[in-house]
Amino acid sequence: MSVMMYSMRCKSIVKGYGEGYAIASAQPINLLSIDANGKVNDSAHMLNGKSIANRVLVFPNAIGSSVGAYRLYAAKVNGKAPNAVVCSKADIITASACAISNIPLVECYEFDMLMKLCSNRDVVATVDATNALITLSVKDGVRDR
Repeated sequence: MSVMMYSMRCKSIVKGYGEGYAIASAQPINLLSIDANGKVNDSAHMLNGKSIANRVLVFPNAIGSSVGAYRLYAAKVNGKAPNAVVCSKADIITASACAISNIPLVECYEFDMLMKLCSNRDVVATVDATNALITLSVKDGVRDR
């Protein structure tokens, strides 16, 4: 099994550093659906039942109420928040959620490519939001996470 490395430039929204296995969604996320344990509870969402805890969360943008920011904060207080967040376009809900939770947030300029790389593979993502850089370590083959 081979490992390929990829680097992508990005726009830093909330500075910091985080890494972990990527968990990606092509669908926007309503942050109100994330419980205090970092689990997505939305039967209509592709991440329903999955945990974002200690992962790098990749999704296009948030939808719903600005109150959703506090759901991500609750997950952070419980040690169950993502280590970093990558969006195609950071909206006010996601930006405020990451800012109050001190979670690194970036906008990825190559979001479509990022989604392709994260599909059905184990990907360790490193987000350096201070230096505006995403680094991916991609294993060939089928995802085992």
